[in-house]
Amino acid sequence: GNPELPTAVNITWSSINFKTILQWQPKPTGYFYTVEIHGQTSDTKKKCILTSETECDVTDALRDVRETYTAHILSEAPSEMDNFEEPPFAVSEKFTPYSQTVLGRPEIQNYTQKGSKLNVVFQDPLTPYTFPNGSFQSIRDIFQDDLEYKLYYWKDQSSGKKDATTKSNTFELSVDSTKNYCFYIQGIVPSRRENRNGQESTVLCTSVGRNILDEYGAEVFIIIAVIAIAVITLAIVLSVFLCKRKKAKSAREKEPLNGV
Repeated sequence: GNPELPTAVNITWSSINFKTILQWQPKPTGYFYTVEIHGQTSDTKKKCILTSETECDVTDALRDVRETYTAHILSEAPSEMDNFEEPPFAVSEKFTPYSQTVLGRPEIQNYTQKGSKLNVVFQDPLTPYTFPNGSFQSIRDIFQDDLEYKLYYWKDQSSGKKDATTKSNTFELSVDSTKNYCFYIQGIVPSRRENRNGQESTVLCTSVGRNILDEYGAEVFIIIAVIAIAVITLAIVLSVFLCKRKKAKSAREKEPLNGV
């Protein structure tokens, strides 16, 4: 290869819900990069040919998600320069989408707390891959029975946390009908050795039967009561003071003038 051209360093794979970006350094000056994706059993695919960027979306080159891939990042001279030598390149670490892509956060579509039942309905994250009809595949379409979800829930303003697991898109939990609950969901692939837990959804809380005491806590009411008592006491003291002052002034006005 051409020893004068720098090769890529700090090569990393970044993948969420099978959308995969390859990143590296340094920014090229006077040369370009070309990415080659090599699978163990699949043909080599070229991506981001002669790019001056230091990242490349390689999602559509990784459609066999159970395949293990490596990326070769070639450092290439400008096309007008005659160079018949094979360009120098750097090789990434191995990457298997099925076992390494991060599960994105689920979207909670609906939740209700009726009596002692808390029901939560959520949606699987979508992937960039499509069916023949053009609709996007979800992570469940790829992982199938290897995917499950865990819901963590707790009484509002409490630190005690419980959890429940499902392989469907709904949770139905038995809860205390007099309390409100907060919760979040995350996907899990139990067969993985690493990176088993996905991103956490937004934390949501129910509001059934919520009152001011639930909202602000007893401490706030104690503070308000103390302030109210202090204001009332101050008003009484001030009223007594003003009343005595008025009486004293009235008494002085009634006294006869000396020397008259």
